[in-house]
This record gives sequence, structure tokens and C-alpha cells, in this order.
Amino acid sequence: MNAAAARAEQPRVALVSYSTKPRGGVVHTLSLAEAMVDRAMPARVVSLGDPEQGFFRPVRAPYSLISASPPADTLEARVFASIDDLEAGLSRIAGEVDIMHTQDCISARAAARVRDAGAGVQVVRTVHHVDDFHTAALIDCQRKAIEEPDHLVVVSEDWRNRLQADYGVDADVIHNGVDAARFPPVDPRTRAAVRERAGVASRFVFLAVGGIEPRKGSVFLLQAMGTLVRELDPPPALVVVGGHSFQDYRRYRDEVLAALPDLGLRLGVDVILAGSIDDAELGEWYRSADALAFPSVKEGWGLAVLEAMAADLPVVSSDIAVLREYLTPDETAVMTRVGDPASLADGMRRLVTDGTLRTTLVRGGRGLVPAFSWERAVDEHACLYARLSR
Repeated sequence: MNAAAARAEQPRVALVSYSTKPRGGVVHTLSLAEAMVDRAMPARVVSLGDPEQGFFRPVRAPYSLISASPPADTLEARVFASIDDLEAGLSRIAGEVDIMHTQDCISARAAARVRDAGAGVQVVRTVHHVDDFHTAALIDCQRKAIEEPDHLVVVSEDWRNRLQADYGVDADVIHNGVDAARFPPVDPRTRAAVRERAGVASRFVFLAVGGIEPRKGSVFLLQAMGTLVRELDPPPALVVVGGHSFQDYRRYRDEVLAALPDLGLRLGVDVILAGSIDDAELGEWYRSADALAFPSVKEGWGLAVLEAMAADLPVVSSDIAVLREYLTPDETAVMTRVGDPASLADGMRRLVTDGTLRTTLVRGGRGLVPAFSWERAVDEHACLYARLSR
């Protein structure tokens, strides 16, 4: 069946998330829903969140927010309370949708409960990545969130292989998309003002997106920065944006930041924590930094890499399997050994000192981005939904 015919037969779809904050899975959910609505598909977003605050950015797709219980003291308690809250909200709309397409383990467990209680819905789950939980209850919860849905989607071949090996399940691969127009160019005065406010006006600025957490390889990035600040004149600076997470990484973050003096780094001077920012400010940083540093040790896809490329920002990344699916060393990104701060420092140094390399990477990124449009992703989702509805 072609994509046009598939869209004509589309069932009613709820794209379900656990959050309204600017995390990769939420960005994916909103962007996919908007692209579906642009194609006149019957899609809506359902998420836990404060109805008065809404999402972190304006949303063109119809959506409804389900109020969450007050935050519990432990991650385990927060997860199970969120599942309960989302189950109650989804039960109220179960008769209005045919497919609940969930985007995380919390929404997958909640939707499966609604289905098992008798609602005539199919549960699809996109597995963006598998979290590193440490209690038996959460490990079991995550396993069920992979086994209970009627159908699984992943955003990379790497994660399809992982689910087959670790859980014995199969999944369709539908790659992530990127909105090439989401972060338009800024004028030179805006760029200068953004850098001036952060105190990095005349320095080479690396941008890191996603906050400070283990999966992002933050400790290795700061170790690499320590090397560069000692060796380069003028020294580069690092701006870290984001940081909201359902899990509590405060201990890791505190340990990483406590090591800054020993690395020769000054918080607020060499390392600037911009925190959670809105979409407009994120776009300004994508357009005002000099390179994206993306040393993740585990990713579902690495949406920030494509966002940076869409904003003409060269990328230095870790050389992990999921990134090798679409990146080519020294053509679209400088790729460095995962978990190796010396290799990362070498790659970052190349970007600082080699303008020709930066130009090559920007050109390569421009050529890569069109292959990962949300329109393509919608076509593939439309075919999946039509197949499931039959």
C-alpha cells in the first residue's frame, strides 16, 4: 500500500507521552503529531502535565494534558504513580481513539492496562532507548513495557538489534525526523548578544544539549574540556543546555561539577550551565555556538545531532553504533572513541583549529538532514497504522 492510500484509511491515533518538558522523546512526539495533523491525519497528543502551563513550546496539534500526582520521594514511587495517573486519563478517552501510540515505558504500561481492561484499542510503543534502572521493580516494569504492547517501533537498527537480543522481540524501524526550519538563522547582533550574556563572546563555544547525566557522557566531556582549556589559547568554553529528567541525576551532577577545579575549569566561566530553556533560546544557542559536542555513551537516535546540522553547526560525537547508522567520520561529524576523554579532546581540538574541517562538516550536515524529514516519518507511520487497523 502506498503512503497516500494508507493515510486515507488512518485510524484515530493518540500519541502518548509522560512529560511536557524538552526531552528528546517529547520533541519527537510533538513533531510527529504536528506533521500528522499537517497531513490531515486524525492524531492528537496526550501527556501528563500541568494543563495551565502546557508544553515547553507552542503545539499545532490538538492535545490534552492529564494532571499528575505530587512528586513522590523515590523514582520507583514516581514511576508507578505516573502510570496510575496516565491510566486514569487514558481510560477517559479510550472510546475516542483506535491506537494509543506510546513513547516511553510509563505511557506503555498505562495504555496496556486500559486495553486489558476492555478498551478496544491497540497499543503501539516506540522504544527510543532502554533506561538503566537499578531496582527489581523498575527493571520488571521496563521489561513489561516492552513485552505488553501489541506492536513495537524503534528509531534505529541498533535498537531493533538490542531488543531482539535482550528481550526476544521484533520491532519496525522508523527513523527519527528533524524539522529543518525549526531553528532559523539569527542576525549577527543576536548571536553577539547571546554570547556576550554568557560571557563567551570571543571564545570558541561548544554546545552540549541534554544536561549533565551519565548517558550523555558528561564526565568525559568535562575531562576533555579540561585538557583543551590548558592547551589552547584562547581556551574554548562549554555551554550546557537542558537538564530536565524524570530520573534524579543530582548526585552524578554534583560529583561531576565538584571535579571542575581539579580539571582547571571554572563554573560560569569555562563551563556555563544554561539549564532548561525554551525553544526560541535553544535555537539561538544552536545558531550562536561554534560546534556541538555530543559524547553520549548510549542514545536512541541522537536528535540533537540532526538539530545541530539543521542549524549549520558542526558536530563532534562519540563513535557508537546508533550514530554510525547515519554519520560518516570527517564528512558529517568528527567521531571519537566512546568514553575516552583523550580521544574526545583530540576531536574537539580539530574543530577548534581547523576551519576547513568545520566547513566540510557543515556542508555534509546540510546534505544529510533532508533524508530525515518528519514527512517521511509520517508516511512510514501511516503505513504502519493502516496495516495494524486491518
